[in-house]
Amino acid sequence: MTKLKITIIIETIIILALIGALVFFLNSPKEPKTGLSPDEVSQKVVNYINEKFLTGDTKANLVSIEEKGGVYALVIEIGGKEYASYATKDGNLLFPEGINLNPPKPKEFPKTANPDVKLFVMSFCPFGNQAEEMLIPVINLLKDKANFELHYIFYSNYASGYPDYCYDKENKYCSMHGIQELHQDIRELCVAKYQKDKLWDFVKEINTKTTSKDVDSKWENIAKNLGIDVEKIKACMNNESLDLLSHELELSSNQYVVQEPAKHNGLEKESVSASPTLVINGIIYDGSRSSEDFKKAICSAFENPPSECNQTVENSQDKGSGGSCG
Repeated sequence: MTKLKITIIIETIIILALIGALVFFLNSPKEPKTGLSPDEVSQKVVNYINEKFLTGDTKANLVSIEEKGGVYALVIEIGGKEYASYATKDGNLLFPEGINLNPPKPKEFPKTANPDVKLFVMSFCPFGNQAEEMLIPVINLLKDKANFELHYIFYSNYASGYPDYCYDKENKYCSMHGIQELHQDIRELCVAKYQKDKLWDFVKEINTKTTSKDVDSKWENIAKNLGIDVEKIKACMNNESLDLLSHELELSSNQYVVQEPAKHNGLEKESVSASPTLVINGIIYDGSRSSEDFKKAICSAFENPPSECNQTVENSQDKGSGGSCG
């Protein structure tokens, strides 16, 4: 079962919960008001999800359970992704999503001399492209005062697999918008490695002049016009692709602290699976998307913010790009 299908299943559970306010997940008589043990409740929840919503080899597994605010707070793992949910202590009601009426303030980014900024995208995700466009003016403003890196999101066993969506026959490295997107991800990684000063110009040209259906035939002329060594990039793709892909998958699979758990179904940490995801000094940014908002967030991560942080960047308008791919 693909991550997309799993996500749809989970969203369906949540929608049902919102419509009904509560999900009655067992038709048997209510348990005594004294309550059930954490083990009994967690087993009940996991069994219900597996029996009612999941098929094939995909199964729900308990990650953790604890008493919180008069209910049991559970973290359930499904298809490699974790979901927070809540159950009453008598084991009769399941809340697939909790709403904190007293949400904590967003976490502050750790302060460093040169903040580490990682933007995770898919090279042809429209929301990822918008985030790139918004981040470029910030990069031009702060230049080498912060460490900016562009990274990529891959899935395993996606859609029809190799060769239309996946790079390898084992279907370990796949891209949502097809094999040409995956090829472009690798090219941009190669440009970042060997001609980093050309990367963002290359990304901008690719975004405006190609699509996931024709980039394989158009990238060379774009690269040559920017002074990129095409043969070196081809050699990198031929000889280093698997190493680059492995490193990217490792980075996106890391568990990062989230700035606002309420925006991550209550989870305090999460891996990267949606394009775009901005990570600043190890924390996933959950604020608004605009050049000015990006600048303010990054500048808040400096030990001593440079004078450039006082400037308003171009392209500061929030385009309402709150969506994501993934």
